[in-house]
Amino acid sequence: MTPLVPSSDNAGSLYSSHHGWLHNWLWRKLGCRDGAADLAHDTFMRVLDGGAVPPLREPRAYLSTIANGLLVNHWRRLTLERAYLDALAVQDEALAPSPEERALVLEALMQVDALLDKLPAKVREAFLLSQIDGLTYAVIAVQLRVSERMVKKYMAQAMLQCLLIGNGHA
Repeated sequence: MTPLVPSSDNAGSLYSSHHGWLHNWLWRKLGCRDGAADLAHDTFMRVLDGGAVPPLREPRAYLSTIANGLLVNHWRRLTLERAYLDALAVQDEALAPSPEERALVLEALMQVDALLDKLPAKVREAFLLSQIDGLTYAVIAVQLRVSERMVKKYMAQAMLQCLLIGNGHA
């Protein structure tokens, strides 16, 4: 049985004991030393933001769980950015947004993506079917095997979350 890391083992000790390992672990996942350094830093910032470091049986499992979540978010951001840039590539150059506008749109896309990720699966699916595919609530209800009234509830929930993001409360 692995002993507990003492509760007096603070984030600084966790950092000094495991930063090198975490950086290498992330480097193998990303194939990029700079990106690995950034994500390792972000991982330890999450640890610090969480307050006191709890006693840990498996500190590397704890760190890799946090880092893996950040890694998934990183890949999601890259996918969104690539899709946005691909859409811009087929657009008329005269209509192309400025670099500042592109950054704002990408930030908004990241917020919407984070919002969608937090929604229950059926709420998210109903929202996307309505907003992206343009389906009516009746068609969505059939597709999701729920009542049209339930689709309206799903949409209200999704729209509330959108409004909260728009007002900076999400």
